[in-house]
Amino acid sequence: MWDFSTDPEFQKKLDWIDRFLIEEVEPLDVLFPSVSVVYNTRHEASRAILKPLQDEVKRQKLWACHLGEELGGEGYGQVALALMNERLGRSLWAPTVFGTAAPDTGNAEILAMFGTPQQKERYLQPLLDGDIVSCFSMTEPQGGADPRVFTTTAVREGGHWVINGEKWFSSNARYAEFVLVLAVTDPEAPIQKRMSMFIVPRETEGLEIIRNAPYMGERLEMDEATEGYLHYNNVRVPLDHMLGEQGGGFAVAQARLGGGRVHHAMRIVGQCQRALDMMCERALSRRTQGTLLADMGTVQTMIADSQIELEQFRLLVMKTAWIIDRSHGDPRQARAHIAMVKVGMAKIYHDIVQRALHLHGSLGATFETPLAYMWMNVPTFGLADGPTEVHRVTVARELLRRYKPAEGMFPSEHLPPKIAAARARYAHILNH
Repeated sequence: MWDFSTDPEFQKKLDWIDRFLIEEVEPLDVLFPSVSVVYNTRHEASRAILKPLQDEVKRQKLWACHLGEELGGEGYGQVALALMNERLGRSLWAPTVFGTAAPDTGNAEILAMFGTPQQKERYLQPLLDGDIVSCFSMTEPQGGADPRVFTTTAVREGGHWVINGEKWFSSNARYAEFVLVLAVTDPEAPIQKRMSMFIVPRETEGLEIIRNAPYMGERLEMDEATEGYLHYNNVRVPLDHMLGEQGGGFAVAQARLGGGRVHHAMRIVGQCQRALDMMCERALSRRTQGTLLADMGTVQTMIADSQIELEQFRLLVMKTAWIIDRSHGDPRQARAHIAMVKVGMAKIYHDIVQRALHLHGSLGATFETPLAYMWMNVPTFGLADGPTEVHRVTVARELLRRYKPAEGMFPSEHLPPKIAAARARYAHILNH
């Protein structure tokens, strides 16, 4: 059955999250508004505030809820996670406070799914405890996210794999205790069997950061850059540092990316809601030429369009989460819907944030409101976890599989034969 209600007991948890975010977490956002601090586990001031907040979340049994109880989480389904994440998405620090920050969530999930007991003990448990951060190293400078042109290789030599190549946009590599890297192990194999996934500890000799590229808003002169351009220079890792089986790297990556895309969409709902809240408050607070902004037809249109689009997108995200839950947590069963939310979130985030920023005038273009920070993130969501164009292709292909070509020269909805058939069916009435 269809049901749009929330369980009363879970609603109490959501209400607690709302209060906790406003009272305890959002102050972190304004004190340390840089991603470079969020992932820097050696930043003493922020960690002194962060650790007690994480401990309180754990006491409330809301820590790392995307993982099962055997891994220290709560094993929430995707619908429950969507209701949580649309709240956490309002805050830069909230995912870290609640143990759901990317890329650590996705890395934790594939370590849980594919890791050996030894790998889980060494790498997964500290990640789950929130003591370390990690890095996912996939894209390459010459081909972006297209695995067909990846050139980073891993060659077996005795008891080690030797990795060589360059990786681009390996987020937070400078702070990570380990890196998960996708490398070609059989260049002649089909694309699905060509690559393998490896765990590379930070201290491994030959793992070099060519430079940390500053994302928009990160100041190079303040050493805030977080996007690692990496060189794997004869990096040697033991054979037991492969994650999953040889040639299974593509499957490991897809298992990670599917869940990550829908979780991004969940958080974007929260970001858009915050921008819409700001838009409505501004419209009721600001006058121009003797008229309240809220009384202007163009402003009302901006607000109405934003509310309608956000409601539509939120329902699409919730349905996607529902499909995954109905599939026992398998994101592959919601492939088309995950692609749809990936495409949709880039557009809705752009449109709603742009309207909110515009309504705030010059103030919106400054760093004195959250809108400028949001606006800098807009381009990322058309690129992260695969460009929008790729996901549009996925949506189209998945939809076209449900159809077949028309029989004969004309479409199945061609009216002349349908009219003739209808006349024949009811001839006994029409003739009378």
